[in-house]
Amino acid sequence: MTELKIKELPDEKPVKMSVALPPDVHRNLLAYAALLSGNDGVMDPARLVAPMLRQFMMSDKGFAKARRKEKSHLSGK
Repeated sequence: MTELKIKELPDEKPVKMSVALPPDVHRNLLAYAALLSGNDGVMDPARLVAPMLRQFMMSDKGFAKARRKEKSHLSGK
């Protein structure tokens, strides 16, 4: 099986949000969902958006640094 960063999707109560994607991003999202689904049938690609964004934000060192700075500022440290 192909080694993907997203292995499985957590079962969480989602917050609804509408977003428009460029066609190439949508095609890639469909392809990713098909790879992740394997022989189980294609899953809803919209379920991948949150885990992908989460993964992206967790890997963004500048974002993490800014969040730490913001939290320390808010706590008065």
